Amino acid sequence: MTNDVAIIGVGMHPFGRFEGKTAMQMGTDAIRAALADAGLEWQDIQFAVGGSWEVANPDAIVSLMGLTGIPFTNVFNACATSASATEACADGIRLGKYDIGIAIGMDKHPRGAFTVDPTLVGMPKWYGENGQYLTTQFFGMKANRYLHDHGISVQTLAKVAAKNYRNGILNPNAFRRKAVSEADILAAPMLNYPLTHYMFCAPDEGAAAVIMCRADIAHRYTSKPIYVRAVEVRTRRYGAYEVNTTYAPVQEDVSPSVYASRAAFESAGISPRDIDVLQLQDTDAGAEVIHMAEAGFCADGDQEKLIADGVTEISGSMPVNTDGGLIANGEPIGASGMRQLHELVLQLRGTAGDRQVSGNPKAGFALLYGAPGTAGATIVTT
Repeated sequence: MTNDVAIIGVGMHPFGRFEGKTAMQMGTDAIRAALADAGLEWQDIQFAVGGSWEVANPDAIVSLMGLTGIPFTNVFNACATSASATEACADGIRLGKYDIGIAIGMDKHPRGAFTVDPTLVGMPKWYGENGQYLTTQFFGMKANRYLHDHGISVQTLAKVAAKNYRNGILNPNAFRRKAVSEADILAAPMLNYPLTHYMFCAPDEGAAAVIMCRADIAHRYTSKPIYVRAVEVRTRRYGAYEVNTTYAPVQEDVSPSVYASRAAFESAGISPRDIDVLQLQDTDAGAEVIHMAEAGFCADGDQEKLIADGVTEISGSMPVNTDGGLIANGEPIGASGMRQLHELVLQLRGTAGDRQVSGNPKAGFALLYGAPGTAGATIVTT
């Protein structure tokens, strides 16, 4: 994909818990923030793409925003929903059908131990509350095997989580805005070894929106457009490991995160060395560690030293999850990846405030991973 699609507006509703406020209402707040950021009105939007786990028909948000008759496509791809919405919106513009569109993500999840309510897939609520939800078991086993195979310590997982909590303090939109020490993270109740309670993200509520347009008209709306260089979504080539909604034979395979990342870099015509700021799916601390290698930013096993040396800190040479990631923000599934894109745009504009990375960043990378085996990789540049 060439530089023919630009992001001209981003907006977010804070992530957290908002009693009495619906996902749709949070979505409208995010849309209005994005419109204000781009200097547009809802009537200027020619089409929309939206995604959610809890909201069956995100398109109904037009009843709150205004019945302008625009086409609206609903998408869902688990945690990769936002990547799919971003891709559909960018492609609609890239192919010449529209000039300006918006991608929206929103969700409002019940309290629980992980990103979805176990009752949604036929399990009792206590199954998630005490760590027996099958997806948490999968991530625990995956992390345990990876750490064992590549000589990575559990302390490294605690360092990842502590970093993301610290970054969350600097993010006014984050759910968890309090530092948690590595010692406290390690001492927290064990959910699924080696992952303790504080190493997991939490299900929560929030919304985010991104407005895109043809690159050749972007300067009408912003002095610093951010270009969508690539969005690639991939699935596994054989079987699936997660068993919460589907099941298939288990066979060793490269993660779809590898396929999606490679495809995105090939499409963008750049390499991981060209990326200045990263957003990696950290459903748990182990996921961030694994995705560093799967996306091509280091070799398997190198994460231990890189993290210990502070390379992934905001001040480091490879900053990861500068806004606190899922661990600090929580995960309203439909909005989670749109939050990643929101953060990358702020970083590349140089407007991320106290969490701004140094050195005038020019390229950002976001990776999403969704059960039961779908990954989305996005690359944006100045």
